[in-house]
Amino acid sequence: MKIAIISSGFYPVIDGVTVSLYQRVRVLSQLGHQVLILCPDYQPLAAIYPHWQDYQGKILPGIYVVSLPSEPFMGVDFERNLSRKANRYIQQELEKFQPDVVHVDEPDRIFLGTLTAPGVAYAKAHSIPCVGFYHTNFIDYIEDFLPLPSFCIVCLQWLSMLFIRPVFHAYNVILTASPTTQQRLQQLRVKNTVCDRYLGVDITAFKAQKPTPDFFRKTYAINNISSRIKLTFLGRLTPDKGWKFTLKALSKWANNPNSAPYLNQVTFIIAGEGDMQPEIETGLSALGLSAHFLGRIPPPAVPALLTNSDIHITTSEKETLGLTVLESLAAGTPVIAPKAGGVVTHIRTGINGLLYEPQNLDSFSQALTQLVADRTVRQAMGKQGQQDVEAYDWHQAVAKLIGTWASLKT
Repeated sequence: MKIAIISSGFYPVIDGVTVSLYQRVRVLSQLGHQVLILCPDYQPLAAIYPHWQDYQGKILPGIYVVSLPSEPFMGVDFERNLSRKANRYIQQELEKFQPDVVHVDEPDRIFLGTLTAPGVAYAKAHSIPCVGFYHTNFIDYIEDFLPLPSFCIVCLQWLSMLFIRPVFHAYNVILTASPTTQQRLQQLRVKNTVCDRYLGVDITAFKAQKPTPDFFRKTYAINNISSRIKLTFLGRLTPDKGWKFTLKALSKWANNPNSAPYLNQVTFIIAGEGDMQPEIETGLSALGLSAHFLGRIPPPAVPALLTNSDIHITTSEKETLGLTVLESLAAGTPVIAPKAGGVVTHIRTGINGLLYEPQNLDSFSQALTQLVADRTVRQAMGKQGQQDVEAYDWHQAVAKLIGTWASLKT
């Protein structure tokens, strides 16, 4: 099969969309399919991504990447989005490639830059399927990036959906990987949704990892934490990832008398980058909490990082699935997460992790204390998580995606 994938992003940017896209095409390459990836041009960010050219042209057998005109996205200095100038090139590249199906990752985000539903015109003209994949709750992010009264936020979100809903309906189907996210889309009156396990994790890479003595000293030059409980955050250091709540919740936890015995037993490992890093560093330092910032971690380093962590924490309430949660389960590391968004699809609270009530400081504090205090519980949850995540192997996810593409061709 010849598949054209138009994406809002690709490597060297590291987020759930780009990591998932790479893993998807890795499996498609192994299966002998041909894939054309059309994505933003990262040359303007060469100072941030000096090796951006490594992800151009032929990157795997049968997999070709073409970068298109792009522009800054949402003021984030390490992000780009396709621009209106890309429309002409999308059409040209599709005409040259002659795909059997067009797949678009984050059509809503791309629409914000191109002001069109990418790939749809070509697909209709050539009578082939064109599907969109809903990865990110962008409309919900408005409240994180715009300091406006709540009624203004609600109005902006309503107006945004009024414009974006027709974009979703231009596609044959909008794919999503969690029932919670599908329900969210249906509440927003998006009618053409299909839900299945279309996303996954590289189970083999995680199974190959084992805890390494003194891992953080050897790998990241962090000394004197081998005996501490490692609490790891993995993701962007931006408001949409819940960091405002995190700092409040950790302050509540650190000042709780019940937490006193554990404050010197833990250390925070924070892997990611973003505008909030100075605020996070200051906040944790003021609480007297040990914290180490690793910066951006390349995907191949993630299995070892999580395998050598004791607890993974995420406070983002807007995940459509939660890639880092899947990765943590695959690493045998229990997760603490809010009972919100797509993470509830695969976290079974008390079984492979703990869910706390969203925005509830006491609920978060109780969950953190419970896992920090009991190593036996952490290990049991970790083992269960590894069993649960087997169903999310990337080969199974790609097989489901190919099946959906094929069903739309008939």
